[in-house]
Amino acid sequence: MWKREIDGRSLTFRLAGINNQNFLMRDEETGSYWQQISGKAVAGPLRGRQLALIRCDELTFALWRQENPNGTVLRPVQAFASQYESKDWDVKMTRARTVVDTSRTGFDPRMLVIGVEHKGVSRAYVVDRLLKEKLVQDWIGGERLIVVVGPDGQSVRVFQAHLPGSDELPEFYRRPDAEQGGAAAGGRAILIDSVTGSAWNFQGCAIEGAAKDQCLTALPAIKDYLFDWQNYHPRTTVFGK
Repeated sequence: MWKREIDGRSLTFRLAGINNQNFLMRDEETGSYWQQISGKAVAGPLRGRQLALIRCDELTFALWRQENPNGTVLRPVQAFASQYESKDWDVKMTRARTVVDTSRTGFDPRMLVIGVEHKGVSRAYVVDRLLKEKLVQDWIGGERLIVVVGPDGQSVRVFQAHLPGSDELPEFYRRPDAEQGGAAAGGRAILIDSVTGSAWNFQGCAIEGAAKDQCLTALPAIKDYLFDWQNYHPRTTVFGK
């Protein structure tokens, strides 16, 4: 997700085509072309300019609604319903050819991953593995992070794994009852840290213990096909490989 402003000017984007099987946008104001995954202008008067990143989450609608009861939803436009892709478009795409060889990773090009770029280092986390393990602790760019699956068993967030105001690096552990209640339990504690013994929820905030009311720093992450993530992050590694 990107801010649509450059130098204080709001841009209006339209679908322009596909570049390396990734969405290509054209802004109406300057006629520049922008790559979806990078937010960078690749052609036109604004070539080389970069849109500002807005951190977004990979959440189920049920969990999002639980966290944002007053949130609004962009509904489909019935007049264009026939032009929308079918619900199983992602299943059909698994059979499509790709433009990148991912054989060095040992994974299929269309393996779904959570991509993270931090401190100049890129890493991909295979979604199937995350959903099984529920909690992954890792180092990227010399910093600890955790990749956490929500209480609904499907949503994913990434946080820096150090306690605010502390030099100690804790281990985080998933509570045995983390999945009880599913999406309806989005604000309940699902993690415990080894330094303070505090209980943390899926929003990355401590709700019990010595660290109560402190929150971990969330990091940007994107769900993507491995080939697409690797194409725009050629030095990426895959967690566990």
